[in-house]
Amino acid sequence: MNEGSDWPTDKLTALRLGRRLVAELPASRPDRRAFVDIRPGQSDPDVQARDEGWVRRDVDRSFRLEHWEYDRDRIEGFDYDIGAALIRSAEAPDESELTTVLNAWGVRPGLFVYPWGSDDPR
Repeated sequence: MNEGSDWPTDKLTALRLGRRLVAELPASRPDRRAFVDIRPGQSDPDVQARDEGWVRRDVDRSFRLEHWEYDRDRIEGFDYDIGAALIRSAEAPDESELTTVLNAWGVRPGLFVYPWGSDDPR
């Protein structure tokens, strides 16, 4: 991804700083809710930076993507994982492949928000 990509600058920066992002998608049924999350990979330098009290920016991060569906009625409780289903997952070794996976899944970068701004139970 380059600075001119479809990613909002703050979300691209968050990914490069190792922050998780979440997008809500249409679920397979009305009684379900679906979310895709992106978890940037962490490396030894990230651990060292955290131990020293700072966050390391890395444009060469890898990413783990997961698309989950949950029962709508359980999403706010402790038992959100009962009935949850992993729909698909993927590994992206870099930002370019992350974009490729999201395009294949039909998920636009602009849909992603910070986890605290979503109802994703994880």
